[in-house]
Amino acid sequence: MQVQELVGIVPWNFIATICNLFIQVYLIKRFLFKPINEMLEKRKAKADAQIQDAVKAKEEAQAMKAEYEKNMQEAKNRANDIVMTAQKTAAIQSEEMLKEASSQVTAMKEKAEKDIAQEKRKAVNEIKGEIGGMAVEIAGKVIEREISEEDHAKLIDEFIENVGEAS
Repeated sequence: MQVQELVGIVPWNFIATICNLFIQVYLIKRFLFKPINEMLEKRKAKADAQIQDAVKAKEEAQAMKAEYEKNMQEAKNRANDIVMTAQKTAAIQSEEMLKEASSQVTAMKEKAEKDIAQEKRKAVNEIKGEIGGMAVEIAGKVIEREISEEDHAKLIDEFIENVGEAS
């Protein structure tokens, strides 16, 4: 009976096992590692592209934000300018309205003063006419009769009463 050794090295088996190992490594490298490496490279390239796209999108968003803030600041400045212009215009208009009202009041006051002065002259002229008429009457009465002191006082009182009634 022939007994096989449990631990022993058979040179042909050893060479066949080594060749088998090299063939397996070559096949794994060729058909497994290369596609996996290619797939990993594609994924890495895709991830890099997505990162680049994200960076570009972030830069664009920051640029848009800066432009938006710039536009908002310009709009605020324009709004402030419009408000300031409106306030200045309102102040100028109110000053003009006050000046116009003041000039109208002054004109009305001057007209009223002129009217009062005219009415006063008219009244004085009427009183002068009445006084002249009364003086003529008194002179006529004086001429008609001789005046005593009592008559003279009486005529003066009548004259004063007539002047009081005329005014």
